[in-house]
Amino acid sequence: MAGMKAQLWAIMAVALSADGAQAQTVQAKPKVWVEGGAIAGRRDGPTEAFLGIPYAAPPVGALRWRAPQPVRSWQGVRPALAYGHDCMQEPFPSDAAPLGTKPAEDCLVANVWRPAGAKAGAKLPVMVWIYGGGNVNGGASPSVYSGAPFARDGVVFVSFNWRVGRFGFFDFPGLAKAGQDDGLKGNFGYMDSIAALKWVRRNVAAFGGDPSRVTIYGQSAGAGQVAMLLATPLARGLFQQAIIQSGGNASNDPRPWEGGPGVVGIEQAGINFARRWGIEGTGPEAVVRLRALTAEQVTDGIHIGTSSAQRERFAGPSRDGRIVTESLLKAIEAGRAAKVPLIIGSTGADNYAGMRETSLENAFTKTFAKGQDQARAAYAALANGNADYALREMGRDISYREPARRMSTLLRAQGLPVYDYRFNYVAASMRQEWPEGPPHATDIPYSMDTLAAKYGSSLTAQDRGVARALHAYWVNFVKKGDPNGPGLPHWPVFEAKDDAIMQFAADGANAAAPDPLKVRLDAVATARYP
Repeated sequence: MAGMKAQLWAIMAVALSADGAQAQTVQAKPKVWVEGGAIAGRRDGPTEAFLGIPYAAPPVGALRWRAPQPVRSWQGVRPALAYGHDCMQEPFPSDAAPLGTKPAEDCLVANVWRPAGAKAGAKLPVMVWIYGGGNVNGGASPSVYSGAPFARDGVVFVSFNWRVGRFGFFDFPGLAKAGQDDGLKGNFGYMDSIAALKWVRRNVAAFGGDPSRVTIYGQSAGAGQVAMLLATPLARGLFQQAIIQSGGNASNDPRPWEGGPGVVGIEQAGINFARRWGIEGTGPEAVVRLRALTAEQVTDGIHIGTSSAQRERFAGPSRDGRIVTESLLKAIEAGRAAKVPLIIGSTGADNYAGMRETSLENAFTKTFAKGQDQARAAYAALANGNADYALREMGRDISYREPARRMSTLLRAQGLPVYDYRFNYVAASMRQEWPEGPPHATDIPYSMDTLAAKYGSSLTAQDRGVARALHAYWVNFVKKGDPNGPGLPHWPVFEAKDDAIMQFAADGANAAAPDPLKVRLDAVATARYP
């Protein structure tokens, strides 16, 4: 097989030489064989990048709202020098990670970074990044998501695009009637992630990666994807470790497929959306008309800032019975979740969507109806100060901190290594703007060591030091399932008896210590669990 590939490369070299200097440039670049054909990447100092590699057929035309289909082969050497399109969406104006490409439906591509000179069969550890964006935004192209720093440190890093918005989460009765739901339905964005991981398993060895040493890593909706992958039986064996950064309730419990009181089910949302464009009926002929809508009509202005106003026409991820059958928390409780080492945590001033009440009294009487006295005592100091801040902190406890502790406790009881953290550091240039601490997603450029792409010339030595430490923990975890390593403060495995978490502090130091919010999280747990 190796001899045949060498001959083919020689033939292509002769053919390409006829095109002159441009052919020589392509020929001089690092090349890899993947499903579909040969690709040529680029070398950037100590790393090599291969961008815009198809991992599935373009989900356009009759493939809109279909499970990912096999890659279509190409002839010759395909340049892998630039990102492919991010998946179709309405960009969010204040996105913390602005897209680097024009969104389009033809978007199912992966990107791979590796150490320069890495050869097939090198068996390097693999990191797979899954971006967030509220399931309606996001892409792999933002500069802060570059995998070059991980590749520099001996890791094969993979990112990929998955469908968002109505392209990623949509169902309509006619899809099943037309026999085009492929046995799966609705959660196309989740299908993309599973397909991408299967592509990694089949192809990453060609880049020098070890398909038996894969860590999945996501933030926000991407962390929700990680939670889904931990819970679903359809992803078993596709990864061996996981990192959840700000995981949107961290347990990924999508709404019931059929909806419920005050909640629109995903099929009904699809019917409502069709009527928005004058499409009546639910049969295959209606599907044809839906697929004839332009990409902009399907998007219909939805992004993170407008998605809540479109809940009648966009239900988001739902329990489909095949991919999503239960929340990650329930899967862990029942012993059905993937049994892998885990890092989990959030930022100090993360989102507070888990708090739906607008007054402290309502929060105590409704959100904390069970254990109300305990909650009043736990939040007394906050409640007697700034009531709005107290509500935000309650929301952060409910959305991220307590679910992370709950999952850590259950997984640790099953003998699994779990490492819990809280990221409280704010870049020097942002301290006046973020007085409550680092907002949602601000830990990403630290863990990726891409701070320069985010903060540019305003970076300080302390900023860089925090990034070096967080990134080093992540690299160590990818390589050996344990974040600890030389020169780093010890990060202990989580133990329920002391609730010790690694805290990346506001002063730039980091150390493990008992969770200072334990009393509050105990109150949340009392309100939530029997």
